[in-house]
Amino acid sequence: MHDLYAFLHQPRREAGRQPVQGRLRHWHEFLAPMPPAQAETQAARCMDCGTPWCHRYCPVHNLVPQWNERVAEDDWQGAWAALEATNNFPELTGRLCPAPCEDACTLRLSGSPVTIRDLELAIAEHAWQAGWVRPRRARRRHFQRVLVVGSGPAGLACAQQLARVGYRVTVLERDDRIGGLLRYGIPDFRLDKAILDRRLAQLAAEGVRFRTGVDVGRGLGLDRLRREGHAIVLACGSRVPRDLHVPGRGLRGIHFAMDYLAWQNRRVAGDDLPRRRGLSARGLDLVVIGGGDTGADCVSTALRQGARSVTQIQYHERPHPADVSEYWPEPVPAVRRPETEEEGCRHLWGWDTVAFEGHRGRVRAVRLQRLRWYQDDQGRWQRQRLPGRTLRLPAQRVLLAMGYAHPEHHGLVRQAGLALDARGNLAAPEPSFTTNLPGVFACGDMRRGQSLVVWAIREGRRCAHAVDSWLRGHSDLPYD
Repeated sequence: MHDLYAFLHQPRREAGRQPVQGRLRHWHEFLAPMPPAQAETQAARCMDCGTPWCHRYCPVHNLVPQWNERVAEDDWQGAWAALEATNNFPELTGRLCPAPCEDACTLRLSGSPVTIRDLELAIAEHAWQAGWVRPRRARRRHFQRVLVVGSGPAGLACAQQLARVGYRVTVLERDDRIGGLLRYGIPDFRLDKAILDRRLAQLAAEGVRFRTGVDVGRGLGLDRLRREGHAIVLACGSRVPRDLHVPGRGLRGIHFAMDYLAWQNRRVAGDDLPRRRGLSARGLDLVVIGGGDTGADCVSTALRQGARSVTQIQYHERPHPADVSEYWPEPVPAVRRPETEEEGCRHLWGWDTVAFEGHRGRVRAVRLQRLRWYQDDQGRWQRQRLPGRTLRLPAQRVLLAMGYAHPEHHGLVRQAGLALDARGNLAAPEPSFTTNLPGVFACGDMRRGQSLVVWAIREGRRCAHAVDSWLRGHSDLPYD
């Protein structure tokens, strides 16, 4: 039995990161998986709470105390068995998830939660290196065919679950490579594509077939798919970006964040891209509008490209230190210095973008207006522009990273007459995940709206359970 009081005398120590000066010179991952000895010490800090809120607040309900205990006792194979029981792709969430489980950790009340995400990644990488991650082929095959449209984390998780119980699963992707957001939306320094490719090889060995260059709703109609498959799963993501309707928006040099990230990912992959369509920020003053993870990815990408300056605009005020007990187990507003500031980004909080200035049709500056945030009589936060408080930023390239509104409505959605909810997402309520068309299901961001990779995995797993139940009348797949 490991030390039950380790949390009292062992401090929190996160996995190592390459120093800024080194990591800005390449496109490889800069987060190092936690070494076994450190992982065992950090896992021992887990209190094994009677009510594990970390488990409750993890979207896939990872068995965190169980695999922490096994790591602490040097039982890595047991830890892997507990981890993969709830999560199809822990090597992805260990790299990309913002770890709501750590916010819900009881030790968060003392300011030093267990390093759950680092431990998750350590277990996953240990399992891959040890050869424990093997194809899990179905013992018997069903005759039904399931077609999954979209190869992001939701579509892949759904496909893997269904293949493992014997369905003939084909994943259709309109891009030239499988992976969706994981392939083209996440920079290589956060997710090396070799990590994705090894997992795709496992899915293929389990019987999942992949077809790229298939644009359902344009080149291929949903009616035809419904004739070819016994069930259809739509996992096309939320791909319509929020725009900024201000004077000067039509100037050249203003791009959506995902176009920029996809272009750079293709460069890293070795694609031959026309120079005239280049989106590099090298030698330029770049402004990123939007303070989320996608905006941060744009910032770090531009710094690696050699931008002269990078500024990120966030219309919210910078969070102030808060009492954890007022929020726990919910996330506490972040107050620590963003990683992008360490890399050289200037971060402006509480400013609204009101116009773009240009010269000869190209953007040359961004005009900002200072905001004041206040709570109205109902306690809702409102924003007010402060007259006379303006700022002009030089910018030869601007990236819009303000999130996504909903899935694309033209093409597939309108052609097939798929019903939408009030937010413009596909109407496919839990637990059935069924759309208004019989045998057509939806999951992931397309159904739930823009969210995290870990939520997409949960959506895919639950949708697979729903499809299995619809086809056979029952399901042996876990719902959580």
